[in-house]
Amino acid sequence: LFTALSGLAVERAKFPFSTVEPNRAIVPVKDERLIKVAELVSSEKITPAALNIVDIAGLIEGASKGEGLGNRFLAHIREMDMLLHVVRGFRSPDVPHVSGEIDPVRDIEIVKLELILADLSFLEKRLEKVQRTAKGGNKELAEEKELLVRLAGHLDSGKTARAFAASESEKEIIEKLQLLTSKPVIYVVNIGEEELAAEEVEIVKEVEKLAGAEGAPVISICGFLEGELEEMPEEEKSFYMEEYGLKEMGLDKLVKLGYDYLGLITFFTIKGKEARAWSVIEGTTARKGAGKVHGDMERGFIAAEVIPWDELLNAGSLAAAKEKGLLRLEGKEYILKDGDIAFFRFKV
Repeated sequence: LFTALSGLAVERAKFPFSTVEPNRAIVPVKDERLIKVAELVSSEKITPAALNIVDIAGLIEGASKGEGLGNRFLAHIREMDMLLHVVRGFRSPDVPHVSGEIDPVRDIEIVKLELILADLSFLEKRLEKVQRTAKGGNKELAEEKELLVRLAGHLDSGKTARAFAASESEKEIIEKLQLLTSKPVIYVVNIGEEELAAEEVEIVKEVEKLAGAEGAPVISICGFLEGELEEMPEEEKSFYMEEYGLKEMGLDKLVKLGYDYLGLITFFTIKGKEARAWSVIEGTTARKGAGKVHGDMERGFIAAEVIPWDELLNAGSLAAAKEKGLLRLEGKEYILKDGDIAFFRFKV
């Protein structure tokens, strides 16, 4: 699946722990709006927004205690903003499952438990440190101690940190802890080719039931087929997609889902011969958005000229849009909207 997403040739094996070090790739977010804007302004270079994807080896039972390559893999997970939890849903005698039978729900529960146990271990160490330093009567540390005790009890009952009811101030503390089970998760079921034509796949339904209780999205992808399709010329790829009834590549849907689930939006810039897409968290101000492009733009921010991408297309050209007064002058507190084209004014 990582190979299909990234286009990189990485080692794939039929046994656990063939991935010793994480594989990393930058995956572009396909956006037809950027293509249309670039065509309108005759851009020679198009730079899409991107997601950083990291592939780590699968976790097994006992990973939190160091089984397999346990803690080494868990450390890599802690760096991530979101987890794509890939579970096996296809059957093949050529690729044996480490646990024997194909049961994605069981696999999810095993990994979930290992992440909960790892978080509990982390909280115990944090709690010891807070208890040592809270003896001086520090109110903030005393409040954190109380929160950690409640959170540890919640995890000990087999629930994830995502499901913990916390106030806004408590959420800020939990976010800094970087707990593994506090991260948003998307479940990806890797199905076989024979399941593609089915209206409902029982294995996928079982995962959806489990994920529904968490409020987590589920997507099914035939990783083997998608990997094959990505290597084909565009015409041949389109033919086989039609043969398999695929209106859109599952990988493209996965990237879009991940983008949306992280709460990201896209704004565009046009500079010289480059049209570029930038990803920011929804609610980002114009000044912070300028900083995404360059630090000097944020420091010396004056204003932003903004036009929605579709209004520019309807105007026919940038010059025509300016003549019609369609570009709005916005200040530093303006909240960027998905699809905005921004021209930043700054001075340093």
